[in-house]
Amino acid sequence: MNETGWAIDIDRDDIARAELVNDPAAPPAPGQVRVAIESYAMTANNITYAVFGKPAGLFGNDQGYWDFFTERGAPGRLPVWGFATVTESAAEGIAVGETFYGYYPMASHAVLTTGNIGPGGFTDVTPRRMTLPPIYNNYQRVGALHDYRAAHHDYWPVFRPLFLTGWLIADQFEDEGDYGVQQILIASASSKTAIGLGFSLAQRSGHRPETIGLTSAANVEALAAQGIYDRVISYDQIMTLNAATPAALVDMAGNGAVTRVVHSHFGSQLQASIIVGKSHWDAQADVEGLPGPERQGFFAPGRSQKRIADWGGAVFGQKIAEAWLAFMDVAPRLATIDKRSGRGRARRLSGNALGAGQSQGRDRRYPMSITTVIFDFGGVITASRPSRRSTGWKRNAGCRAILCGGSMRPTPTTMPGRSSSAPRSTRRRSTGCSRRKPGAWGTSSKAKRCWR
Repeated sequence: MNETGWAIDIDRDDIARAELVNDPAAPPAPGQVRVAIESYAMTANNITYAVFGKPAGLFGNDQGYWDFFTERGAPGRLPVWGFATVTESAAEGIAVGETFYGYYPMASHAVLTTGNIGPGGFTDVTPRRMTLPPIYNNYQRVGALHDYRAAHHDYWPVFRPLFLTGWLIADQFEDEGDYGVQQILIASASSKTAIGLGFSLAQRSGHRPETIGLTSAANVEALAAQGIYDRVISYDQIMTLNAATPAALVDMAGNGAVTRVVHSHFGSQLQASIIVGKSHWDAQADVEGLPGPERQGFFAPGRSQKRIADWGGAVFGQKIAEAWLAFMDVAPRLATIDKRSGRGRARRLSGNALGAGQSQGRDRRYPMSITTVIFDFGGVITASRPSRRSTGWKRNAGCRAILCGGSMRPTPTTMPGRSSSAPRSTRRRSTGCSRRKPGAWGTSSKAKRCWR
């Protein structure tokens, strides 16, 4: 099969710049499979992958996230989570037509080198990947996933890796005796990882710390109505919290502004300060000389490996499955799936995800969360947006996830000058849109608009 696919090449030195390129198909070598990527999610989590694309010590060696899918010196291919179907196979035990969930490049197709093939799936054993965290190299047969439900298919790329991260953070808190705190402050509380953390903490039986979601003022009411956190407050209300109550901070954005306020307010009563991601990649860190504890990074693959060693892979998988299925009772009310088509849009919308990390838009201190998913071998783009079933969602409320980045941020007011009966196809301008840096990802004015 001489099918030509496409891929998005990202400048390793400027992640806001990328190019849509043809990606000619090469026949798979013995032991390899060629897959067509049916769906993948683009979220703030992927911004972290791009920020740490170059070696940064995360993996304990001289590798970074760019090393999963491209050789040194070549443009980066951003890793994404999603589903792919085998179109060509030179690997015994893997048939054309099988679908796998796993870690793929931002492209229409990929060639994977298979190893450890079994009923549950396989491992990519490309040499440069063998020294990278194993959790990223496992590809799971959809038919063998005990917690997969067809009705949840679109939510897997959007929520699954981020929910798993949140669940692992909650597990670490329980394992550490909650660091002796009575309250856990969760910054960027409208992000999917934060929601996974808040949900997982709430599922614990017995005594646990109070969870306090921190978000922008416009999101407080709608986010509180979801019941994920015990309390939701705005960033400018942090100073109203009792500074004598032992607390921990979990920062999902990597923005130093919130960190400094929380550290300064709680001082020695802040028992733990955990940074999870770096979605706001160009924000000033401003963390020198902070009072309180030293910030610690959270690395989900490392935590996964610890728990697999502690419990065994089967028990670990069972615990994740139970937690995931419980969360799937909640996820549909938080976000619905909206499909879009076109490889050009894949490039533009992915660019807006990375561009959202710049200090532009509605709230320059705290980034928005973006989700896009591409379906049908790169044909249809899908994005999560606040569900209309969510309290505070209105038909014309604010910006849409695809071009404006508010995938988990319901906006409680309608757009100026538009009634709620306006057709969804109507294009609207909004003061809430994130505008792209000139020259990055093309110059289409669509990036400056909201679509409803």
